[in-house]
Amino acid sequence: MNTPNDSALEKHFASLSRRNFLRGLGACVALPALSSLLPSRVFGSTTSTSAQFATTATGAPLRTAFVSFPNGAIPARWWPEGGLTDFRLNATLQPLEGMRKHLQILGGLAQANANPGADGGGDHARGNSVFLTGVRLNKSATDVRAGISIDQVIANQVGHLTRFPSLELTCDAGRKSADCDSGYSCAYVYNVSWQSPTTPMTPEANPRLVFERLFGPGAHGTRAVNAQRRMMDRRSVLDFVMDDARRMQSRLDVTDRSKLDQYLTGVRNVEARIQQAERFGANADPTQPTPAGIPTAHAEYVELMYDMMLLAFQTDSTRVATFMLGHDGDNRSFSDIGISEGHHDLSHHQNNPERVDKVAQIDRWYAEQFGKFLQKMEATPDVDGHSLLHNSRIIYGSGNADGNRHTHENLPVLLAGGGGGLLTPGRYVKHENQPMSNLFLSLADQAGVKNLARFGDSTARLGNV
Repeated sequence: MNTPNDSALEKHFASLSRRNFLRGLGACVALPALSSLLPSRVFGSTTSTSAQFATTATGAPLRTAFVSFPNGAIPARWWPEGGLTDFRLNATLQPLEGMRKHLQILGGLAQANANPGADGGGDHARGNSVFLTGVRLNKSATDVRAGISIDQVIANQVGHLTRFPSLELTCDAGRKSADCDSGYSCAYVYNVSWQSPTTPMTPEANPRLVFERLFGPGAHGTRAVNAQRRMMDRRSVLDFVMDDARRMQSRLDVTDRSKLDQYLTGVRNVEARIQQAERFGANADPTQPTPAGIPTAHAEYVELMYDMMLLAFQTDSTRVATFMLGHDGDNRSFSDIGISEGHHDLSHHQNNPERVDKVAQIDRWYAEQFGKFLQKMEATPDVDGHSLLHNSRIIYGSGNADGNRHTHENLPVLLAGGGGGLLTPGRYVKHENQPMSNLFLSLADQAGVKNLARFGDSTARLGNV
């Protein structure tokens, strides 16, 4: 199948797995967002629908992020006490007290399609992949079918305005394949972002690789040249793959041609991303060093990945991101706060007070890390004089409500940021058993997504946000 002329390229790229090749896309970043380069000036007239709604009223970029934590929460420790604006944060969210004016705690939101129904076990897989899709998953280890997630709906609308349409992050460094939860594919367990019903957006777990994707490989002073060289190498790989596929196509039967077409669709998507990265020109070369990799201390790891998301927003490299702090069902221990048992094991506490207390400590730990991120976002000025947090919408929550009972009603969810003035933070809003997809419809409207009559199991727009 290969010709002698192919051998040099084959040797050159033999050490590159397809996974490493794909995740290395677009190793450049835009310059930090500058007032003289606001989207209306960079991309032409503000009569463009996507440009209008991808920015705030002042012209600053409107960012959207979805942060998920695993295994639900202890409801009695999560939910505030009090009314709309005079609420008092309970133990779990107490670390966010200093940021309360930037928060909306949203009660009464549900993901009904994560409930067992006739499918039986698998609440962790459903909690993960229903969280941002709102659809019923096909229960299979091989026949994967979910739905497009709301982050990708928004990215499809505004992604062309930035170097990367979206950014997917995780603190799950290890991944498995085949069946991961009572007959559900591992694809459901390790992904919250879905480009299509059959294509998850695989998140990156290594902060070094995230940084190099954003800024380019190598040390300060060499990244621009390295980024250009990497782009040329990717072009060579794509040319090789496409030429090889064309030669192969005539030899395949109908089934294999279908498989090849699906593969080449992915290759063409890669090519489109390269073209998009090239359109934004040379990358910046920040002075900060490239992260060494995954830190040993989990708190440092989580903080570093939050920093990657902040950098991506600050440089306007993307306006849409997801961050999976851990997959639902994660059994990580938290020895640095004195908890040696696994998180998932503890979440089935059966109302044992000692185990409940330990789960609540873990819930609070996650809230502390989120609070640090919000403080950094609030301290980072944006191009319009407001903070980065003011011009963002950040959903923080879990696809499971009570981890002990695997419920998916009254999910622990909050919405941080001001959305550039579109949101009304500083409130505890109690909705009446509303599909979470209703909230997603409202967020999509704010981002300028057109003709989205329904999403997931939505029944209407969620008012009062």
